[in-house]
Amino acid sequence: MKTYLFLFLAIISEIIATTALKASAEFTRLWPSVIVIFGYAIAFYFLSLTLRKIDLGIAYAVWCGYNFGYGTGSHFL
Repeated sequence: MKTYLFLFLAIISEIIATTALKASAEFTRLWPSVIVIFGYAIAFYFLSLTLRKIDLGIAYAVWCGYNFGYGTGSHFL
């Protein structure tokens, strides 16, 4: 169960980093750029913890499913 929590934290970190990517204005603004760098670093860290227990294919499928749902849902907000 803890493994899926790690995967969820990785997905949330990646979504935050991707959202801050536009605000960073091609890495010319400091704080959004810091959020992007740390967000992706946290995402890959938690993904590496996830891959100790879950196969890559399953983790990737869950990751893509959540990101697809977020991408689709965020357009309606």
